[in-house]
Order: sequence, then C-alpha cells, then structure tokens
Amino acid sequence: MKAILLQHHGGPEVLQLGDFPTPQPGPGQALVRLHAAALNRLDLWVREGWPGIRLEYPHILGADGAGIVEALGPSVSDWNLGDRVVINSNLGCGRCDFCLAGWDNRCRSWQLLGETVRGTYAEYVLVPAANLHPLPDGFSERVAAAAAMVYHTAWHSLIKRANLRTGESVLVVGASGGVNTASIQIARLAGAVVYVVGSSPAKLALAESLGANHLIDRSKDENWSKAVYNLTGKRGVDVVVDNVGTTYSQSFRAACKGGRILTVGNSGGARFEIDNRYIFGKHLSLIGSTMGTRQDFSEVMSLVFSGKLQPVLDCEFPLAEAAVAHERMQSGEQLGKITLLIDT
Repeated sequence: MKAILLQHHGGPEVLQLGDFPTPQPGPGQALVRLHAAALNRLDLWVREGWPGIRLEYPHILGADGAGIVEALGPSVSDWNLGDRVVINSNLGCGRCDFCLAGWDNRCRSWQLLGETVRGTYAEYVLVPAANLHPLPDGFSERVAAAAAMVYHTAWHSLIKRANLRTGESVLVVGASGGVNTASIQIARLAGAVVYVVGSSPAKLALAESLGANHLIDRSKDENWSKAVYNLTGKRGVDVVVDNVGTTYSQSFRAACKGGRILTVGNSGGARFEIDNRYIFGKHLSLIGSTMGTRQDFSEVMSLVFSGKLQPVLDCEFPLAEAAVAHERMQSGEQLGKITLLIDT
C-alpha cells in the first residue's frame, strides 16, 4: 500500500510517500480502506518528537480516518465487507478495570492511533473492530474524518469532565483549531454563553459563525482576561477551555470563583509557571482530559451525523502532499480541519 512514512523525527520534509506492506487483520481486528484522513496538532508533535517517545519505524501518522471495511479478522461478526465506517482512534485494551468500567480512555495500556501505533496517512489502516463506527449513507467521509478526534475530545472534556450545564458561561482560548471550534459548537448546543479569544478578525469571524456570543481580539487587547472580566459584569466565566497552557495566568483570572479550567493539550509548551494563589483563592478546579470513551464517541458522532454539530473544514490535500498539509497547520493560518484525500 501507499503510505506517508516517517523514518526519523524532523520537519515536514521527513514525511515521504512510499510503499509499505498492507497489514492483515488478526482476531478482533478490521482492515479499513481509507478514503479520507484528517490532521491534528498531535501529528506535528509526533513528527518532531519529544524525549522518551518510542516509535516502530517506519511510523505512519494520523489518528482520524474514514472509509470502508476491506477485510475482517477471525471472530469479527458485527461488520460486513464494504461497510462505510469512521474510526475511533482511542485504543483501549478492553480487559483492564478501567475498560471494563467503561472508561476505555483511561486504559492501563492505552494507545492512540497515529501516536503509539501506525495510523491513517495511508491507503489502509488496521484497527480493532470495536473502534469502528458506522457511517450513514451519503454522509461525507471527509467530514466524518475531520470530526472524529476533535469532537470526541471536546465532548468528553466539556460534557463529561466539566459537567457543563445550561446557562453557564464558557471561555474558549483560541478561535480556529479543531478542538476549539468543536468546543464552541458543543458549548452552544449545551445552552452556554460562549466567549472566545482569538488572534485575528478572520478567526474571530469563524468563531462568531459557529455561535460565539462574545469575541475578544488578543492582537488588539493583550489583557484579554480583563476584557472577559468586564464583559461578565466582573464575575468571570464558569468554564475555561485552555489547551495552550502558557496562557493559564490569564485563564485563572478570567474564571469565576469555583470555576473549572479544562485542558486537553499544551500547544504553547509542556512546561510553564502558574500562580497557585488563584487556584486556592478562587476555589478553581484544573481538569485534565484525554480523548473520550466509546459511549462518548457514539453520542457525539450521532450529533455530527444529524447536523447539530458541523465540523469546520479548511484545505484538502492529496495524500502525497502530506508535508504541505503539515506546513499549513504549522503556520497556524488554518480555519478548521485540514484533511487528506486518499485516492484508492
């Protein structure tokens, strides 16, 4: 099969189109012939590498994908060849105490497609059959791939971890990335008032089109926490979605007493200082979250399929131009999800 192969860490230039043996499904597995894949910032981090990361080379990036079932391993009876599917990239073992309790995203041997195992920048991908979700007839594979990881992540974070309630207020730090655009829509669907901090008029216009109620342009107002404080009548917001990390000082100030700070990532860097006085002084909760459960995936993808949640699409590139797609994501100029067309 054709795949984008990563032989060592580095810049976009290390992503090379090549041939790789098509995997064969074992017990409980399914081989999916991919038609679409989507990029996530995670892909940049894996490509660049970090201390301690261990990959089996050549590695194949990509957590998100949609296509058709090509082959089934022994003991798989719930699927038929040719079924249209979208992939849940959260890989639990199905046997540990967390998985048996329905918390497969906390699995003791948890893995993520494209990060710890080979992923979807390829013509075919091998996954547990339990990680397939049916695609409705006529629903775009590109849209499904673009939605999967970011909506799964944002749904679990906001609805399950933060227990977001109707009438609460949510601040989203960042206006155009996949998880943030998903968070804006999910928060509005839940009945929350949404504040968004963005870096440009174009990104804020996108946030507004998704239902954001209040917009703050940080390129004009660096002290955006004060702007949020004033907009809320000096109360602050109930929930802050901050996946940057280095912005925590302002997020803590923007939160109300008893507020919840949500994080699913650290795009600004893994290490930074925080002022702990805000946490105990304002009774703040700092809530970490990674991906979501299989039940979460089913819930949020049903909302996507019904049109209640609508992924924002940026550019589409052919598989062979994955390096160019990475350059666009790395520039920070994208508005929504960048996808790959896998023409087989």
